Amino acid sequence: MSNRTLARAVTFVFLFVLATGAHAQTAGPTATQEAQPPPASGAALQSQQQQAPSATPGQQPVQPGQTSQDKDKKDQSQKDQDDKTKDGTSKDRLFFAMPNFLTLENSEHVPPLTVKQKFSVAFRSSFDYFQYPWYAVLAGISQAQNSEPGYGQGAEGYGKRYGAAFADGTIENFMVNAIVPSVMRTDPRYYQLGKGTFWHRTEYALSRLVITRADSGHNTFNFAEVGGAGMAAAISTYSYHPEADKTVSNTMTVWGTQVSYDALRIVLNEFWPDIRRKFHKNKDPQP
Repeated sequence: MSNRTLARAVTFVFLFVLATGAHAQTAGPTATQEAQPPPASGAALQSQQQQAPSATPGQQPVQPGQTSQDKDKKDQSQKDQDDKTKDGTSKDRLFFAMPNFLTLENSEHVPPLTVKQKFSVAFRSSFDYFQYPWYAVLAGISQAQNSEPGYGQGAEGYGKRYGAAFADGTIENFMVNAIVPSVMRTDPRYYQLGKGTFWHRTEYALSRLVITRADSGHNTFNFAEVGGAGMAAAISTYSYHPEADKTVSNTMTVWGTQVSYDALRIVLNEFWPDIRRKFHKNKDPQP
């Protein structure tokens, strides 16, 4: 897979994130608070409470003194909790397609992942249905640009590029999110900050490339991202890539590309929950 191809792909994603993330950060709420009825007498209030319909499963009724916005926030918080799986990861998808199982929101205090759970989520994201067409597109772009000419052209060349792209992504995913975190006892999940200015949140997201949470709960150096990506680049470069590309300089280039991709991805992880909520809010039917 061409480094130039990957850089172009993730640059497109990053530009989209900057535009939509900034919009989500600056846009104000559109819903207005519902008018509250005047206080009722004690007898009338008791009668209303007895006659109030029961809430549907998964929803809470609007309580006296509670606005519809407060209820929406509470319902959204409950939905965020429901989106988490029992193993402490997420069921979320970037752009409703790309697996985003290691991003958590509203989760300051969660138990650490076990070694089994770290490998399980790495496997689940590496072989998700989205990955197969994604690597097919990357291989096609690489074939059109004739990157790494040692693979050749035609069906054979495309097959080699597809296999290399899939292997590169899978090895990097396991090294960064399962193997090194298990050895170093660190948490591969990303915890969304969710507050502050756009640039403050962007700075926080990028800092997670070198700072991560240990299984014990305190911050530590992100050996998985820095070292794991480097080891993945070395494994892929010196195993199945063309002979002409098995050099130290190419290994460093691949390592830099993978870290750059992760940097763009982690910024998207920070702002995607806001974009997703904004999207759902705009799609809700008006009363």
